[in-house]
Amino acid sequence: MGGKCPHRSVKKRRYSHKTARRTKFLINGDDMVYDALKKPEVERPSLPVDEDLPGMGQYYCLHCDRYFANVSVRDEHFKTKRHRKRVKLMMGPAPHTQLDADLAAGMGMPDNGPKLMAM
Repeated sequence: MGGKCPHRSVKKRRYSHKTARRTKFLINGDDMVYDALKKPEVERPSLPVDEDLPGMGQYYCLHCDRYFANVSVRDEHFKTKRHRKRVKLMMGPAPHTQLDADLAAGMGMPDNGPKLMAM
């Protein structure tokens, strides 16, 4: 009679995996954010109005590379632990770049040592 309940083998997903995966590729890398922070204030352009971004693209956190709907939400974000950790990370040493990864994998210029004799 009975048997196992049919819904026991189905795991519910609490969030959309597609949106999490999509946003993974939309954010800037740590090295790009670090380079943008190292530029002087005068070189940074003002934020253009973009209707596709939250808050028309006017409320932006440069450290976290996020847009916010309004000023109050952005100011609340500045108080969070995640933002403070990100600021601390960006004030430290430069993050690794693709060039560092290529050199570590041995894909850089070959180092054959000094020439012993010229022929």
